[in-house]
Amino acid sequence: MVSPNSEGAAAPSEENSGGRTGRRWTLRRERSREPMTPARFLRRIVQFGLGLILLWVGAVLWLGLLYWVVPPVSTLMLGRWLTLQSVERTYVPLDGISPHLPLAVMTSEDSRFCEHGGVDWLALQEVIEDADEDGPSRGASTIPMQVAKNLFLTPSRSYIRKGLEIPVALYLDLIWSKRQMMEVYLNIAEWGEGVFGAEAAAQKYFRKSAKDLTRREAALLARALPNPLRRNPGRPTARLNALAGQLQARMSSAAPYSECLRP
Repeated sequence: MVSPNSEGAAAPSEENSGGRTGRRWTLRRERSREPMTPARFLRRIVQFGLGLILLWVGAVLWLGLLYWVVPPVSTLMLGRWLTLQSVERTYVPLDGISPHLPLAVMTSEDSRFCEHGGVDWLALQEVIEDADEDGPSRGASTIPMQVAKNLFLTPSRSYIRKGLEIPVALYLDLIWSKRQMMEVYLNIAEWGEGVFGAEAAAQKYFRKSAKDLTRREAALLARALPNPLRRNPGRPTARLNALAGQLQARMSSAAPYSECLRP
């Protein structure tokens, strides 16, 4: 009698295992040779799209944490590097920037910055209610939403991009302090062709450090942000001067609402 543990009894098991493996490979080869039907093509497109989305979500989650310790770079900066264009940017901490600038930017672009959790739902609701058949006449982007766009999205205008901004802004506001959010924004904002961040802008337009910006200069820089490629803070037009003057007046009353920017 042959023992169940003998080599002779083991052989059929190995052969069966090899046979099953061979059949699996055969089935895979047969499937790969199947004609590409519209349904299969659509399924592959969907799978590819889902893979890209998961990859992007993972990048947002990990880079958001990594940017605690590593100076972040914007998609515009990356695009210029990839096309061999120059980038002017010197990353400085918020303490290395004149307090006039974050106050001016907050007053100009996101007056409830210290109150909301990344998205100003009240402003967003007002924009939706005021929209007509041509779409909204103004935006409701908060500073966290602009940071989300600059770091992880493209500058193109679309409802899809705006929809993606919201969850990313909520995530960044959850893991970052308000001071860090403002610091990142002031270091990745575009202030001209290839000019990024407060330090590079201060040096280019006023020949000084961002720490030494005056109240007037901060207001000019803040008012240039909506259209940085056409508005020159160093050589302001009459309109830009007027906008900066109005902003300076508003900055005085907004100062008490900037408590979250204090160390």
